[in-house]
Amino acid sequence: MSKFDETSITVVEDKTLWKGWSHLRKMVFDYVKPDGSTKRLSWEVFDRGHAVAILLYDPLKKTTLLVRQFRIPAYMMGDKPFILEVPAGMTDGEAAKDAVTREVVEETGYHIGEPRFLFTAYMSPGAVTEKIHFFYSEITDAQKLSKGGGLEEEHEDLELVELPLAEAVEMIGRGEIVDGKTIMLLQWAALNLR
Repeated sequence: MSKFDETSITVVEDKTLWKGWSHLRKMVFDYVKPDGSTKRLSWEVFDRGHAVAILLYDPLKKTTLLVRQFRIPAYMMGDKPFILEVPAGMTDGEAAKDAVTREVVEETGYHIGEPRFLFTAYMSPGAVTEKIHFFYSEITDAQKLSKGGGLEEEHEDLELVELPLAEAVEMIGRGEIVDGKTIMLLQWAALNLR
């Protein structure tokens, strides 16, 4: 039993502050604490919805396939803006396994079979709704059936990077792989693909 079992939340206001590619909302709510007292709180929430990410692994070569792409937030923080990541994207209303299969084709050109679901996680639950569904799939060179590199209409410009899995894991410690979802999947691989 948790002390939070006796809490409750009542939304008082849900106001759109900005809506475009994502949705910034102001949430005002009454939070009834375990002691029965009520506090009115106001939070800004960046509403992103559901997303997917997948680790692609070639067991014959012991390599993983990542994509390098431009990320403006990294640039704004003074870091290198071209980030190595696992293939990922928003579900856009699709089932997670269908969305991840689509993202793999768009970003890498590989056509995979049924992806293996691993786990779900919030990346920054203090302010962002994004809930990521993580997957794994083995690949071979024979599954590369199209160019990949992202969608032109979404102005994606991706570089495919194939790395030995062990090297990719080491790159985390050297600060060369800094994307949270990629780190999580590589650490899963380090624990499970021996």
